[in-house]
Amino acid sequence: MPTFIGKPVTLAGSQLQVGDTAHDFTLMGTDLALTSLSDFEGKKKVISIVPSIDTGICSTQTRTFNKELSDLENTVVITVSVDLPFAQARWCGAEGLDNAILLSDFYDNSFGKSYGVLMQEWHLLARAVLVLDENNKVTYTEYLDNINSDPDYQAAIAAVKAL
Repeated sequence: MPTFIGKPVTLAGSQLQVGDTAHDFTLMGTDLALTSLSDFEGKKKVISIVPSIDTGICSTQTRTFNKELSDLENTVVITVSVDLPFAQARWCGAEGLDNAILLSDFYDNSFGKSYGVLMQEWHLLARAVLVLDENNKVTYTEYLDNINSDPDYQAAIAAVKAL
């Protein structure tokens, strides 16, 4: 059972597996525009899911994937949390990552439920990393059992570079 700050949590929905096709979603961007997975059609995608951008590991995860992967050809890094778009925009500005894509699931937690990462007890998203090919087929997943730990950055980066 996954844990968050040392306590067991219940995750809503079903987690995606390698070989699945990722579900489309519509989330709010830092500019308050609605953004869907289909907006990134034809690109390789890293979906980096974090509980809150304003915490150490979440901030490191977002910076690391953007630094290592955002310059790859035909590749986007999409960070998803339930933080308000205003907080996500402030974080991007403070970190100098003005081109980072942060999307918010604050409105109805539909992404968290659809992707199996909504912590019911906290209404936050559990930490996970998904890599999708150009056709949204899942080629790599890491759902962390200890949500307060770092993902395997090198394994995810290698999975993207192998596409």
